Amino acid sequence: MIPRSAHSAQQTLLSVSLSLSPVEMSASLHSPPFAELSSFSLQKGRLRFPLRSASRTLIFKSQKSFPKIRASGGFSSSLDTGSSTELDTVSSYSEIVPDTVIFDDFERFPPTAATVSSSLILGICSLPDTTFRSAVDTALADSGCYGLGSSDVRMSCFFNKALVNIGSDLAKLVPGRVSTEVDARLAYDTHGIVRKVHDLLKLYNEIEVPPERLLFKIPSTWQGIEASRLLESEGIQTHLTFVYSFCQAAAAAQAGASVIQIFVGRIRDWARNHSGDPEIEDALKRGEDPGLALVTKAYNYIHKYGHKSKLMAAAIRNKQDVFNLLGVDYIITPLKILQSLKESITPPDEKYSFVRRLSPQSASTYNFRDEELVKWDQYSFASAMGPAGVELLTAGMEGYINQAKRVEELFGKIWPPPNV
Repeated sequence: MIPRSAHSAQQTLLSVSLSLSPVEMSASLHSPPFAELSSFSLQKGRLRFPLRSASRTLIFKSQKSFPKIRASGGFSSSLDTGSSTELDTVSSYSEIVPDTVIFDDFERFPPTAATVSSSLILGICSLPDTTFRSAVDTALADSGCYGLGSSDVRMSCFFNKALVNIGSDLAKLVPGRVSTEVDARLAYDTHGIVRKVHDLLKLYNEIEVPPERLLFKIPSTWQGIEASRLLESEGIQTHLTFVYSFCQAAAAAQAGASVIQIFVGRIRDWARNHSGDPEIEDALKRGEDPGLALVTKAYNYIHKYGHKSKLMAAAIRNKQDVFNLLGVDYIITPLKILQSLKESITPPDEKYSFVRRLSPQSASTYNFRDEELVKWDQYSFASAMGPAGVELLTAGMEGYINQAKRVEELFGKIWPPPNV
């Protein structure tokens, strides 16, 4: 454990990415994982992860056993007078998922799902005395990886074992699904992605984590979407991330992806600093925010044409974003906005002023252009990807790849672990 002052008896705190759901209770298996962590630093004895959009950080104390999760009635703080908070009201339209939560605060924000990623492994390895460190040490001590021919193959084996061991521990901690990051270096290799997921699923099966508790998080390249189609046809649940264009969302829906994640704020940020993307330019000409417009179009496409995918809006920047997205399946909401919603009382005569912007009924009247209703293939997909989608997708994958490389470099330095 990191040394503390003699006057301090506090334990080291580790930040772990966990998704939360205010609506689903402990028996639910339908809450998708949404956490992403980028980089980390130690400050005052804590491991801090600067958050990306749609990221959740769970701060918990190092301990030898997992705490029990108690079911909660959600976020409701309605008063007996009939007044309710804005959070109560918006939660009746969409599932509001907190962006950040402190682990001790289960009563208000009970965690239900989690994501295991290379960023999380780096965080765990930076502190020697944490709940999940044994999961990494056990992976590095796995004899099944020892005899593999090259160092790269051996490190990949250890990496897989670490992801699954941590994922298994998280599955004991949360009642919902655990998402496992798929190596972004495989993002343009459909069969490589499928093989990787099969390998991870086999490891999960060996330690008796059932497949219905799992999703596999895949970048939304054309090859990643094709991998999702193949995996979903086998009953393996996928979560397609880095969606920044309609062709990605529509192709992902056609592939049957369980979860499709669109980053509203990142699209808006790109539009403020760039030009030349036809999809964004069309939205701006209509006087619409391009990020919100993409979520609206994707939602209407999914519901109008009967696709099973659930749509997640991430990178939310303010309360108005939440209000404009009411009705979408999931809204990933930063804690500051969440607290504001919870602290704002809505009198009974005003709570009906909230409008559900997205619904299957409104989707049925939405008009799509003929070119948007194609059966997407690799050529049409590539032709429809504008510069915003290409640049943002590439940037997201580069972040994943850099983190994965850092994990392998770290494993190479600390392997074999002590007592092996």
